[in-house]
Amino acid sequence: MKASTKAIRFLESLKVPEGPNAGKPIKLAPFQKQFIKGALADGINVAALSMGRGGGKSALSAGIALGAVMGVWDDQPRREIIIAARTRDQGRIAFNFVTGFIEHLAEEEQERFTIRRNPRLEIEYGDGHLIKVIAADGKSALGSAPTLVLMDERGHWQADQGDALEHALLSGLGKRAGRALIISTSAADDAHPFSVWLDEDQEGVYRQEHRPAPGLPADDLESLKQANPGAAHGIGSSLEWLQGQARRAIARGGATLTSFRLYNRNERVSGETRDLLLTVDEWLSCETADVPPRQGQVVVGIDLGGSASMTAASFYWPETGRLEALGTFPSKPSLLDRGQNDGVSGRYVEMQDRGELSTLGDQTVPVAPWLMEVMAHIEGVPVAALTMDRYKQAELGEAIDKAGIRAPLVWRGQGFRDGGEDCERFRRAAYDGKVKTAPSLLLRSAFADAVCLRDPANNLKLAKARSTGRIDAAAATVLAVAEGARMMGRPAYRGGRIAWG
Repeated sequence: MKASTKAIRFLESLKVPEGPNAGKPIKLAPFQKQFIKGALADGINVAALSMGRGGGKSALSAGIALGAVMGVWDDQPRREIIIAARTRDQGRIAFNFVTGFIEHLAEEEQERFTIRRNPRLEIEYGDGHLIKVIAADGKSALGSAPTLVLMDERGHWQADQGDALEHALLSGLGKRAGRALIISTSAADDAHPFSVWLDEDQEGVYRQEHRPAPGLPADDLESLKQANPGAAHGIGSSLEWLQGQARRAIARGGATLTSFRLYNRNERVSGETRDLLLTVDEWLSCETADVPPRQGQVVVGIDLGGSASMTAASFYWPETGRLEALGTFPSKPSLLDRGQNDGVSGRYVEMQDRGELSTLGDQTVPVAPWLMEVMAHIEGVPVAALTMDRYKQAELGEAIDKAGIRAPLVWRGQGFRDGGEDCERFRRAAYDGKVKTAPSLLLRSAFADAVCLRDPANNLKLAKARSTGRIDAAAATVLAVAEGARMMGRPAYRGGRIAWG
């Protein structure tokens, strides 16, 4: 009999330890059976599961830990199961589920367990088989030889200690052909190690992610079902409760809404909102299907990249609030390879298919030909100004002359002085509904990675949330919208002269 079949039969022989259904036999939902079959399949040594908070992840992993220590599908001597968590109290959640399952076993079976809560959380079964809880300190796992490891809420471990613990545990698994179950809600970004486990196709790794498409309303029912697959089967929060919490989060906005998206909708958004240029929902309010017309003069924001970073241009019509953006990468490496290196999988290819991203040049984007393509995008439209970073003034100035562009040039710094003003003007325009664009994956991704650094005087400066984040389109947009706001704020010239005698 397959290990997964034995595991499913064992888990469905247990009883629910707590909650409204306490004492009733466990009935596994389809997504839980799917994960067990994938995680315990032959040739699999790491299994990653991502879904919304409160969906039964810890209870499922605790049941698997109990079956493993009892030797239901693994008859190795002196089996060792490690429950790893960010803190001891976090690990206690899964530990309590294990003890709850034990309390509903037959009395003669219960007598084979020894439960210790001090000084460590440990459960000993029979002749030296052990379940123990450890916190995210890599040194505590060195020298261990576990047969099963459960990494609970891996997406929210502290960066350095969490990585050290993961490496120590995985290195120990090889001694006894062990398996690792990595279970968590989504991490805040694509660069997190848990996101990498889910995104990269690797030999011996099973991946199961319940994450909706980005950009949907927080109370969208179908995406809530996708992020919380147990809700329809009575596991965890009900759909009615989730929708009610979503509406409350929408009404409050800010950190409440961002946290709901991260933990309950399982979206990869930063739980830290104070440093974001715009939160996810603040940016989504700028997207509209009814885009204003190209009316009046246009302001063009330019952000020139290098060989690795993107080169981007944003086009803003201050009279109507219309915003457009284009991004460009060099052709080498390919967009698919570049997306893998940047931890965004096939997102760049999708942007190209949507007409938002293109390639030009070989190892770098040639500036003058690229500027000619930028101006061709708005051919026939009067240009009020080209606004650019003065750091690359010489390079851009030469390219502008070579391309034959005749338009007013506005040079801005990216430090706390000019950058602070531009960021605040952009935020004000966005909050006032003066920035409207068609749904853009390019801009959505850029603003997801755009954060603000603050100096002691609380001035802002635009920065990346992660080293491989591409915020070039956001930087160009901030330049264009801020200059457009300054233009609209200047008093109109009324004519007339004063002659001095």
